[in-house]
Amino acid sequence: MIIPVLGVLAVLSPLLAGGDLRRLGDLRFRGSWVVLLALVAQVVVISVIPGENHAVLASVHLATYAAAGWFVVMNRRVPGILVIAVGAASNALAIAANRGTLPASRSALEHAGLHLNPHEFLNSGVLAHPHLAFLGDVLATPSWVPLANVFSIGDVLILCGVAWGAHRACGSRLVPAWSAPQAAESADDAEVAAHAVPAPRTEQPPTASPTIATPTVLPDARL
Repeated sequence: MIIPVLGVLAVLSPLLAGGDLRRLGDLRFRGSWVVLLALVAQVVVISVIPGENHAVLASVHLATYAAAGWFVVMNRRVPGILVIAVGAASNALAIAANRGTLPASRSALEHAGLHLNPHEFLNSGVLAHPHLAFLGDVLATPSWVPLANVFSIGDVLILCGVAWGAHRACGSRLVPAWSAPQAAESADDAEVAAHAVPAPRTEQPPTASPTIATPTVLPDARL
């Protein structure tokens, strides 16, 4: 649980550097429902039904990372999303190499004071012969820290991406403010319109008024 908490703190961190959190409202994400479903699926697999069929749970776990990858592609222009993608890809690679489980270091688990149930599905756990173990949960917070847990290099990259994106979106003193592509295009169009030179007016020659002939009055002939 400590990683989500640190993620929230990363989003709020621009306040410490003069950022405007209201600018977060300018961010527009496409396909947000996909990543929300992926998060719900992870919670169900890890916390609700961890004792069910291991192969099915592992497949669902991997599918959530595929959904997250699609979300990244759809929102690749959002600041920080590519750094988050690298971190998520690091975790996904280690999970795929170990059949649905992220390998964890036994010493890291002990340092965090965690005791896992080997009979349940674990999104992170000690494996007998792990592959790409250095990409697994090899880091840990001390057991005396609230919500102590283990985490990976990929998790660190994800947090860095969240912090970087928040500071870019909020325009803190650490990084320049980011402008959404649509907003930037609108601003460019407005600037072009403001500096546009009006086309010269073509003077139309005056139109002559039609001349009405005045009838000639002849004197009456008198016999």
